[in-house]
Amino acid sequence: MTLCARQMHLQRLGRSVLREVDVELQAAEVLGVLGANGAGKSSLLAALAGELIVQSGCVSLDGRPLDRWEPRALARRRAVLPQSPSLSFDLEVSTVVGMGGYPHPMLSPGALRACCERAMQEADVAALAGRRYLSLSGGEQQRVQFARCLVQVLAGRPDGEYRALLLDEPTASLDPRHQIALMHTVRRLARQEGLAVLLVLHDVNLAAQACDRLLLLSEGRVVAHGPVADVLRPAVLASVYGLSAQVIDHPQRAGCPLVVFDA
Repeated sequence: MTLCARQMHLQRLGRSVLREVDVELQAAEVLGVLGANGAGKSSLLAALAGELIVQSGCVSLDGRPLDRWEPRALARRRAVLPQSPSLSFDLEVSTVVGMGGYPHPMLSPGALRACCERAMQEADVAALAGRRYLSLSGGEQQRVQFARCLVQVLAGRPDGEYRALLLDEPTASLDPRHQIALMHTVRRLARQEGLAVLLVLHDVNLAAQACDRLLLLSEGRVVAHGPVADVLRPAVLASVYGLSAQVIDHPQRAGCPLVVFDA
């Protein structure tokens, strides 16, 4: 029971943005997707979320193509945090977080409230619960939306049921402390709750610390996919980013590579 793509080919506005991509999101694991601007990272996430229709190949959940899933049933099994989540209604933060419960109408009010409270603690937004969403900074709004996604993948989850969390650049508007905290939370919940997590990131070193596997895209193709140390190699990084790179041992994290790009 996994969310996966096989030989996926995707076009947008007549241009191929993904070519022959194979990827599988394993339960209790964090997969990081890296690549230069325009490499196809967000398109890959959108295709795995069922938001874009592929031209060939297959994207499936539990062996069933995504286009055969009823929308609410699919929403109960995967949550998506886009790059720039937008909300024009000035709702209370607690209400926004509670939107993650919409796919789970069978939940009692008490169960949903407990799940929201947990999610807000995990996202470090509990102190903002009574604030108006539009009064928050960009980083605070991002953490609120992260909490909403946590509610969606944790609410009413039967033991052992596969659920996926798809996050597109979730740290882009966060300060360093909250970037690290969010990565720690994602990794811990993947382990504790058995979530399959996909992270689209630009920060190579943040990905190295948070992810179990990495997938490196270039011009819509997979150029490297596997354990972190196997993907973060100088020659591979240079071919993708157009910069020479040194890969050294992290001074504080045993077994974690540290990438230094040369200006």
